[in-house]
Amino acid sequence: MSPAPVTIAVAGATGDLGLRIVRALRREGASVTAIVRPGTDQARLGPLTALGARVVEAGPGRPGSWQAACAGAACVVSALNGLSATVIDAQTALLEGAVRAGVPRFIPSDFSIDYAKTAPGGNRNLDLRRAFQARLDAASIQATSVLNGAFMELLDGQAPLILHRPRRVLYWGRADQILDFTTEDDTAAFTARAALDPTTPRWLRIAGDSLSARDLADAATAARGRRYRTLRAGGLGSLGLMIRVARTLAPGRGAVFPPWQGMQYLRDMFEGRARLTPLDNDRYPDLRWTRVRTFLAQAAGAHGHS
Repeated sequence: MSPAPVTIAVAGATGDLGLRIVRALRREGASVTAIVRPGTDQARLGPLTALGARVVEAGPGRPGSWQAACAGAACVVSALNGLSATVIDAQTALLEGAVRAGVPRFIPSDFSIDYAKTAPGGNRNLDLRRAFQARLDAASIQATSVLNGAFMELLDGQAPLILHRPRRVLYWGRADQILDFTTEDDTAAFTARAALDPTTPRWLRIAGDSLSARDLADAATAARGRRYRTLRAGGLGSLGLMIRVARTLAPGRGAVFPPWQGMQYLRDMFEGRARLTPLDNDRYPDLRWTRVRTFLAQAAGAHGHS
């Protein structure tokens, strides 16, 4: 008789990354408990049930719901995303539920550049992760954070780095500063492996590709077949000034990713202190990593560009 599959609980399972993690876990043969908020729209639950995940509701006003949702899991993976009410309050409730349920391991919703190397107060979303880290490290549970740098998908329009019409790659500071990028699918695949691996250390760092603005220009040139060049948008000090102005003019209260938050992330990347080193890409040798050049070529094809 074959052994029963390992159960992994995933919170934030209806989100983009959360659903990808559930999908990756199911590919690995894991049983998945998808933890969702009470009253979640049925349309958002359809992809989870189609994958064979067991959907469980947990949240405020339901005493014991987090503990019940975590029961029987070998690891709880948090893909909760938001501001303090989510990253601190809801994730703390999830953590406490996991501890009470006797879950041995917890993977928090970090999925970022190495925030431990950044200065407190300089990046709101990283500060939230730093605050939760203190609670997690004080809890009686084995913790593993997966750090992955910027999602590569942001290069396809949302991040103001590759400008296709003037064919320029923007940078601040130095054009040879190395930046880390990882696709969401690669991050999910690695996280699924880590969730099923009881020997993981406290920190795991991955990057599908690490390259400079000059390298980005070369990658865009290869993907599009037309020459891209770098363009210095200013120094890191000028980027900091832009962030302060943007926060004053458009504070973005309640928004998880207002424009200035993305600018904070870019500044931290171009500073270089938050580089992901050493990388743990080879921990699971059969995983294959998407390079930026491949991603940009696929994106160009999807958009009908040569």
